[in-house]
Amino acid sequence: MDSGMAMNIAISILQISGSKNGNIFVVSLAVADLVVAVYPYPLVLTSVFRKGWNLGYAHCQISGFLMGLSVIGSIFNITGIAVNRYCYICHSLKYDKLYSDKNSLCYVILIWVLTFVAIVPNLFVGSLQYDDRIYSCTFSQSVSSAYTIAVVFFHFMFPIAIVTFCYLRIWILVIQVRRRVKPDNNPKLKPHDFRNFVTMFVVFVLFAVCWAPLNFIGLAVAVNPETVIPRIPEWLFVSSYYLAYFNSCLNAIIYGLLNQNFRREYKRIILSICTAKFSSQDSSNDVVERNKSKPSPLVTNNNLVKVDSV
Repeated sequence: MDSGMAMNIAISILQISGSKNGNIFVVSLAVADLVVAVYPYPLVLTSVFRKGWNLGYAHCQISGFLMGLSVIGSIFNITGIAVNRYCYICHSLKYDKLYSDKNSLCYVILIWVLTFVAIVPNLFVGSLQYDDRIYSCTFSQSVSSAYTIAVVFFHFMFPIAIVTFCYLRIWILVIQVRRRVKPDNNPKLKPHDFRNFVTMFVVFVLFAVCWAPLNFIGLAVAVNPETVIPRIPEWLFVSSYYLAYFNSCLNAIIYGLLNQNFRREYKRIILSICTAKFSSQDSSNDVVERNKSKPSPLVTNNNLVKVDSV
């Protein structure tokens, strides 16, 4: 992959947000999705193959910490994207001031600071434990009822409420624009703005659907652990867990389906990989052919000797 194609891919990733300085939130969300792929998931696969955790306590804590970092970082970044979309579409006159280069960077830094603050208590509560049902070190819902309730409310329900409010307001404006309920305001909603809004709305809906079962189970366990835990089937917990973490790979699929830039770059990546593969094979075959066409040094020396002897 050459630098030009990599630059085009980066530009396509940035263009998904569709608004000035909104791209930094999408990149931040991509980083949150990639965190689990770099370290925790390979350890989970190792645990599955070995049918148990044999990597030690330190790796267990790091893996669970990064998983939590990815989850909380994703929901906070989705919230940031929703607020950005809301300001860009519903308060366009104030947008440039609210989301200047400096302010946008500060917002993203704030998102990750809040994410770290939300995850650090796990290290003191001792809620990062290995669960043999899912072959991974993750947040244990039954260790601390108070902390589990706080996690579900502040890290799922409250952000979901904010995102829901933002997208409802955007939908209302979209309906008003299309029906021309308020022609005097003359709001401008460009087609690409609407497409980008729909893309991020689908990302939000899928996140809520994928993570809702696990969070509701955790809330029920925290409220009455002695009664609820024995009544939760193992298949239900395992299914809700893997459904939640399956969400990490859905965003790229959604971008590819709903955004033309991503589809174009996906095709370019595949073509570049195939071209590079065929080029390497052709070059290696050329080298072999050139080596075959060259006379052997040993044969040349023998021929020289024979000529001299004559």
